[in-house]
Amino acid sequence: MIGRLLRLVPPGTVPVGAGLAIVGLAAYVHLAVAGHNLTAGDYSSLSVLWSFVFTVGLGVFLPVEQEVARLVAARRTRGLPPGPVLARGAAVAAVTLGLLVLVCVAAADVLADRLFAGDTGLVWTLCGALAALAVAHTTRGVLSGLRQFGWYGSQLGIDGGLRIGLVALLGLAGVDSPMAYALVLVVAPLVGVASTLPPVIRAAGGGAALPWPALLRGLALLTVSSLLAQVVVNVGVINVRLLAPADVATAGALLSALVLVRIPLFVFGSMQAALLPGLSTAAATGDQAAFGTLLRRALAVVTALGVLGGVLAALLGPWLVQVLFDAPDVLGHGDFAWLGLATLAYLWAMVLGQALLARDQHQAQAVAWIVGVAALVVATLAPLSVALRVELGYTVGSLAVVAVMLTRLRRGTTPTPPVAVPVSASTPGGIR
Repeated sequence: MIGRLLRLVPPGTVPVGAGLAIVGLAAYVHLAVAGHNLTAGDYSSLSVLWSFVFTVGLGVFLPVEQEVARLVAARRTRGLPPGPVLARGAAVAAVTLGLLVLVCVAAADVLADRLFAGDTGLVWTLCGALAALAVAHTTRGVLSGLRQFGWYGSQLGIDGGLRIGLVALLGLAGVDSPMAYALVLVVAPLVGVASTLPPVIRAAGGGAALPWPALLRGLALLTVSSLLAQVVVNVGVINVRLLAPADVATAGALLSALVLVRIPLFVFGSMQAALLPGLSTAAATGDQAAFGTLLRRALAVVTALGVLGGVLAALLGPWLVQVLFDAPDVLGHGDFAWLGLATLAYLWAMVLGQALLARDQHQAQAVAWIVGVAALVVATLAPLSVALRVELGYTVGSLAVVAVMLTRLRRGTTPTPPVAVPVSASTPGGIR
């Protein structure tokens, strides 16, 4: 069974998957140690920070990685170095980070009071974590586009391994400060980037500057899609804090449950770095058969993993979150069943979104996520318990996205040519 799945996944999935497995393990260790050492209130604040980092951070910086990867892959087919793409991508990431930091500084007191129980230190830590994600995703875009998946996986592995080591030290020392556990999200990614910079620097090369429209034309829509995708998958914990501020038990338990049921998402993350360049190459060359085969294989893999993960979570989830994370006993088997179904639908949406992106259908992808978030909001407003409201929001929102994406893909059977990449008149000399 495992051998058949490995033959279905795109090249590069295994090394990236190994790195993501370490990052995934790090997430469990991080939250488990924190859950056993922090009070319920402090763990709730850390849970909200965690959700905020990976909602906003991934939402705005993952698109930079994807667009950089797409353009670098296109230039690679023409024998051009990625340096001009890296320069533009880094500039976009820096400007975006600056805007986010300005917002955090301006609203520091409000954010601290509403989300972090008055702890302004967590606001500054949030800024640092966002900066680390900005640097990490920009460099990963280059590594992915160049198909340097070993280095890509190494960056993830170093990040995750360092998180495990630092959190273990905090736990052994009996540290009970939420800021200490939050700072791990700053230090570990930066060390991972520093350790894997050599191949990025060696391959960068020179060449004519990349015109801004080549990067920005799809980036705005992609950012909308990515940010809304992170809202769908992560906003539940934040919603619990906003809908029931005194219910710190449910907020912490929900984050632990989401980390558990989303194990299949780590597998998709390992596929994504290789899936997008593969689909983009097939679209660029007009190879519709290869495009369809790669898409169907990706859907088959995530379906198998999503179903297996969902069943195991529904059966064992309530027990596991208490044993692993010391989470309050507030979620039952039904809660995990809803979260498992939602995660399966979310996996389908992520794969279909890659297909739309490879065909340069950024607008269709953005529309799908807008519809999904609207459906999430409607479901969350239902007069039910807080936990069930956020679970239904995740499920209904994800299914709505899948429906819109499938409709769009079935209408457009011929891959749309990707954004034209300018060809430099100079001889490329940066690829070695």
